[in-house]
This record gives sequence, structure tokens and C-alpha cells, in this order.
Amino acid sequence: MIPVLFSLSLRQAISIRRLLLLALVALIPFLIVAPVLLTGNNDDGTFIDLFTGLVVSIILPMIVIILATGAFGNELEDRTLSLLTTRPVPRSYIVFAKLAATVVVAAPMAAVPAAVLVALDPSASSTTIAATIVGSLICVVAYSSIFTWTGLMTQRALAFAVVYVFLWEGFATSLLEGLRYVSVRGYTFAILHGIDNGGFSSLEEGIIELQAGMVGAAAAIALFFAATVYRLRRMDVP
Repeated sequence: MIPVLFSLSLRQAISIRRLLLLALVALIPFLIVAPVLLTGNNDDGTFIDLFTGLVVSIILPMIVIILATGAFGNELEDRTLSLLTTRPVPRSYIVFAKLAATVVVAAPMAAVPAAVLVALDPSASSTTIAATIVGSLICVVAYSSIFTWTGLMTQRALAFAVVYVFLWEGFATSLLEGLRYVSVRGYTFAILHGIDNGGFSSLEEGIIELQAGMVGAAAAIALFFAATVYRLRRMDVP
């Protein structure tokens, strides 16, 4: 049953308009650095800093937001969610299929451009690029879990997710270091620095421990997956 649900969810996640929007978002960093690339005046660390400052903080979350908040969107809008929930299928299977479809689409759209951007940096090593891919993938899965839950909790999931990314992940965690222990961006930075502390040395100040980042990311994924399953069980399905 999971392959069938996954196939259905994947078809819903993929549309020409959505893919074009995702591609445009993913290309924003390259548009910003285009003058640097054309002049060849890029210094060591330029693109790595752009990755940590812009891509992890804004681009990756936005890619996931576009997909994850609408994971149940078609069923809720068409009032057909009951067709899934009335079948003898565990709610966890439904949520897993939706989450997996979001990750499968978002992961390459996030990790590949991020790795290419970092690879353009003269100071980037193969370890730095590998850390970029691993950190991006973990970031995508964690945000997907959070925003899939958000899509079931409120009809204003897109607005809520954007506010969460900018207000909590961006503003609040920059003011209070302790909040980085409950922040996907904090987990991602910890993983990037933990895998390659030389390549991501600019993150050293205020970074949380690698173990805390890995445990926090795993806990966030598990917690919001369970919360989404619980919500699907308890909500009044249209």
C-alpha cells in the first residue's frame, strides 16, 4: 500500500508550475553571485559563506515550504481526504508516503544546487562538499516533517511556515543561543561544522555540538511525524 500512496503523493507534488517555481528559488544564489563568477574575483570562503548565510537560512526552507505545506493540500481542497482515511490503511502509512514524496522532490532541488555553489569556492574540499550534501538533506527532511504537520494544522500553513522560518529560525535563534538547540538551522550548522570544521570554520562561534545537532534533528523528524499521524487520526476529515 505504501508504494501506491507514495506514487499518488509524488504525482500530486510534481507539476510544471511548481517545478519551475522550485527551480527559480534554487537558482537565486547563483543570480546573486553571477557578477562574482563573471569577474572571477571570488575569494576563499565566499560561496561557503553564501551557502550558510542564505541557502541554509532561506532557500532550503522555502523549497520545502512550497512542497510540504501542500502535501495534503489536494485532498483538503477537494474534500477527498476521507477517501484515504476511510480505507483500512494505517495513518502512519499515509503520512510516511506524503513525507517521502516531499523529500524525494525537495532533496535534489536543494542539495544539488547547494553542492554546486560550495564547489565553486576555491577553498572547498571534497569533505566540504560532502558535508554540504549531508547537511542539506538532513535539513530538508527535518523541515519536511515540520511543515507537513503544519499543512494539516491550519489553512494558513504557508504563511505560518514563512513566519516560523524568518521569526524563529532567523531572528529568535540569532538573539538567544540556547534556542539553537530547538532550531533546524542550528542542527544543520552543527552537522556542517561537525563533518568539516575547517571548511565551515565561520560557523564555529555559537555553534551547538555535533551530537546535539544529530539528536535534535532526529528528534524533530520523529516528533513531527508522530504529531502529523496523531493529527490525521483526530481531525474531522472533510
